[in-house]
Amino acid sequence: MRAGLLFIAFSLFMFKGVYAQSNDEQQIRQMLATQVAQWNKGSIEGYMHGYWESDSLLFIGSKGPRYGYKATLDKYKLAYPDDAHMGKLTSTITEMRKLGADYYFLVGKWALKRSAGDVSGDYTLLIRKIKGKWVIVVDHSS
Repeated sequence: MRAGLLFIAFSLFMFKGVYAQSNDEQQIRQMLATQVAQWNKGSIEGYMHGYWESDSLLFIGSKGPRYGYKATLDKYKLAYPDDAHMGKLTSTITEMRKLGADYYFLVGKWALKRSAGDVSGDYTLLIRKIKGKWVIVVDHSS
């Protein structure tokens, strides 16, 4: 009986935690999960659907800042030309902050398990709701 009550209490706590996220947070998490799934299918183009398709997109990596959706796509294709370099992506959000009605700031960790050698790092993302869709407008990955 006691174990049953503990299970129910734990289940309610977990249920509340899942639904404590706002609809916006759920949409952002889904967008990022879709990116990971597309990457793991070998589709850089599918992965890029999470980014703002604009010349104002800002990506900051080890080689410094790069502006524009096409420039970011081209750089991804150059850096990850095949399955051996793409590998399997995992991404973990460690912090999510709402900055305003249409902006979120995220901190997280990424890792690629791949035959060309595993790599990992950290990221910060500025995510904005544009025309009803959450997209990455600034990505700083290291």
